[in-house]
Amino acid sequence: MDLGLKDRVYVVTGATRGLGNAAARELVADGAKVVLTGRDEKRVAAAAGELGPNAVGMAVDNAEPDAPARLIAAARERFGGFDGIFISVGGPPAGFVADNTDEQWQAAFESVFLGAVRLARAAAAELDEGGVIGFVLSGSVHEPIPGLTISNGLRPGLAGFAKSLADELGPRGIRVVGLLPARIDTDRVRELDGLSADPEATRAANEARIPLRRYGTPEEFGRAAAFLLSPAASYLTGIMLPVDGGMRHGF
Repeated sequence: MDLGLKDRVYVVTGATRGLGNAAARELVADGAKVVLTGRDEKRVAAAAGELGPNAVGMAVDNAEPDAPARLIAAARERFGGFDGIFISVGGPPAGFVADNTDEQWQAAFESVFLGAVRLARAAAAELDEGGVIGFVLSGSVHEPIPGLTISNGLRPGLAGFAKSLADELGPRGIRVVGLLPARIDTDRVRELDGLSADPEATRAANEARIPLRRYGTPEEFGRAAAFLLSPAASYLTGIMLPVDGGMRHGF
């Protein structure tokens, strides 16, 4: 199936590893051009280098107020266009209600929530008909995940913002989509499993609750993201797609 991604230009944030990187890889593999970001300059350069001439990296923190304008300008200057943005950011610190400090909440709000809002608003102002804004969210949009209190607080609110944005941008032909990963086998998920006394037992217990009985691969997430961001998904907007192996049992 031709997704129609050839020569389309996307900004992908948080793309030096994990889910953002998986999405960037699949976009480039299907012919798109990508400006990818991360906070560490060396990692950004390495990630872009691995993807070849159709990728360029920028060391940017989503929380920086000028990040959106810089990234969109880079897309236009380097690749001659701007067709969409995929907003991903590293997960906030783990912890239960009593564990997380005001400083951790504030930092996470600036990066995970407000940074994403700024990026989406800037993209909305610059995109033409056929453009797309995608968010990496979490299964916690529907059901809180124990030990991830900050994420549980911020992700559902961002999903609500994305739904509002989809309604507002739909008349202009701009789509807004969200992906809700659960147990995808990334460094982040392995780190979270590693917080338990027995990481292997924790993983086994999680896999037992997934109908497919395994963690997803980053490549599987990346392919789902590439499809939703592509012209092939031109009539899909305002949706929150679980990429979870069936872990969410509700409709």
